[in-house]
Amino acid sequence: MRPRGFLNCNMAALRSPSQLMQSCKAHKTLLRNFSRFRGKRSTPLSFVATGFTTAAFVSFYQWHKKYKTRGVIPILLAKEDEEAGQKPTPRSLTYREMRFLQFASVQYNGQIYMTPQDFLESVTEEVPRPRIGTTNLNERDMEQWLKHTPSRRKGDNKLFRKLHDKGIISYTEYLFLLCVLTKPKSGFRIAFNMFDTDGNQIVDKKEFLVLEGVFSNQQQDTAQAITRKNLEPIPDTTLLIHFFGPKGNDTMQYDDFSRFMENLQAEVIELEFMEFSKGFRTISEEDFARILLRYTMLDKSDVEAAVVRVRTRIPTEKGITFEDFQQFCHFLNNLDDFTIAMKMYTYADKSVSEEDFQRAVMVCTGQTLSTHLVKTVFQIFDSDGDGHLSHKEFISIMKDRLHRGSRSHLMHTQDKWSTYKTCIKNEMKSY
Repeated sequence: MRPRGFLNCNMAALRSPSQLMQSCKAHKTLLRNFSRFRGKRSTPLSFVATGFTTAAFVSFYQWHKKYKTRGVIPILLAKEDEEAGQKPTPRSLTYREMRFLQFASVQYNGQIYMTPQDFLESVTEEVPRPRIGTTNLNERDMEQWLKHTPSRRKGDNKLFRKLHDKGIISYTEYLFLLCVLTKPKSGFRIAFNMFDTDGNQIVDKKEFLVLEGVFSNQQQDTAQAITRKNLEPIPDTTLLIHFFGPKGNDTMQYDDFSRFMENLQAEVIELEFMEFSKGFRTISEEDFARILLRYTMLDKSDVEAAVVRVRTRIPTEKGITFEDFQQFCHFLNNLDDFTIAMKMYTYADKSVSEEDFQRAVMVCTGQTLSTHLVKTVFQIFDSDGDGHLSHKEFISIMKDRLHRGSRSHLMHTQDKWSTYKTCIKNEMKSY
């Protein structure tokens, strides 16, 4: 029987991988004692003395073993060394680095990669599917995966789902793909021009790999646990093969780049919608509220309160279509422009009506959201029922949704130690 406790608590009950890191940091004695007593017969007794049961120790051992193999534990402890005035080893991981390590499922030649399926799960799920460690690929596996990577000529519609788990994505490509998901169409050209360093309106493999250099310089102290620096030559990945061919001689024009970005955004939006639609053409207004708020800094009680408001104020379910949901997601990618449009209401100290909201969306995106969709959004955020929206709060929460929780990691102010203790107590009650 698989032991419960520390492992389940951290992987399931905490809100994010960052809280996992913070929880371990808060209980630094546990980490240090584990390193000191590991391998000795008295280890469980040492942990029982600090208030942990033997089963909790076993769970912690499994967690430690899993993450040590990914290079995470030494980095967590390095931060404590730095705070204690000792010479620091590698720095603590960022939210995105922790997220990558949490979902990445394969290793090749000492480097950790995501599969296309891992990436899709990382942007649509809170925690990864259950698995045992990472899969070590041999050279033959890698050759077969890359050989069967479809070229751009075959199109990239639903590319990640077609590849499933037969492909590799590096950490720097993961950051690039996250960036793609949050860009409005007006930003596609800017992104392309950033890659097009010589200004000839095409991007070759060498120019694309500038991305590797930019992110590697920013992540200088991390990521031998994530990516190996100064590796010559840089190994081919699924994206590199797809963009530039098996020999790396193909080039990419703006239309190719724009189509890839649009298709990736559409694929993720469709996955999120299908999760709640169960094959039907619409999702309920309540499910729309849950999708909208599940990556935000709001507590579960606040999310449920919003769902109850929708249920009470829209008693007859009309449903949200995929087209409505897709349009709203595209609007979120234009949130910065919407914020500028809303500043006039800030200066006038005025709340926003549904008509004002519709007009601002039209100005920013050129699209008109359906009246029913806008009404549903207002019921989610209009807590006092006056028919107006506090746009400052709306924008803040929607920015967190747009970045899929990474901002809530920075903004969340809840006492992590209290969260940790409560979590442990709840788990201990189950023994």
